Amino acid sequence: MEIIGIIDYGSGNIHSATKAFETVTRDFKKEIKIMRVANAAEINDCDRIVLPGVGAFKDCKAGLSYVDDLFPSLEKKILEKGVPFLGICVGMQLLADEGFEGQKTAGFGWVPGVVDKIPTVPGIKIPHMGWNNIKFNRAHDICFELDNKNEETTAYFVHSYYFKVKNTEDLLGYCDYGRQITAVVCKDNIIGCQFHPEKSQKIGLKFIRNFINWKP
Repeated sequence: MEIIGIIDYGSGNIHSATKAFETVTRDFKKEIKIMRVANAAEINDCDRIVLPGVGAFKDCKAGLSYVDDLFPSLEKKILEKGVPFLGICVGMQLLADEGFEGQKTAGFGWVPGVVDKIPTVPGIKIPHMGWNNIKFNRAHDICFELDNKNEETTAYFVHSYYFKVKNTEDLLGYCDYGRQITAVVCKDNIIGCQFHPEKSQKIGLKFIRNFINWKP
């Protein structure tokens, strides 16, 4: 049995994310358990890990730090053991070196870059909220059946800060919102998406399926 752990640290849309993963895994032939993870011991049992995030960068980072040994166990599982990881919204932004929401806060440093406020542009409302089209830079298993030139890949976004990726090879997908906004990052066994797959209907469920099938 494969265990997919969704980290519950008080800063994510845990219920919706859990339900979306449960919906997708019903069609899999292999046995998959979706488990809410709230401590270091449970992280060690996981074959794949998902980090949702809703709210401010510094608050989400603090929420992880409050749980004893949670982040060190997560880092060991991802960076040393190579377990597939998916960060959603702020869960993706935390992958950066640092964030500037409210105050400068250190991120995980797993994907080089910083998280800063989306610049104000005439005619563009902040926060970036609603449906937007994602464009992929290259082929990847996480994009399977999503990068269809005959059908737009639209997903649901809600955020005021965005991930400024340092290395272009780590940027997998983006959307246009007054400027290029990072939508998907990928480095080794780590995937992050700025949009909410659990709220993105058909496209979001495909994205989740691709993550479960992904073998980095």
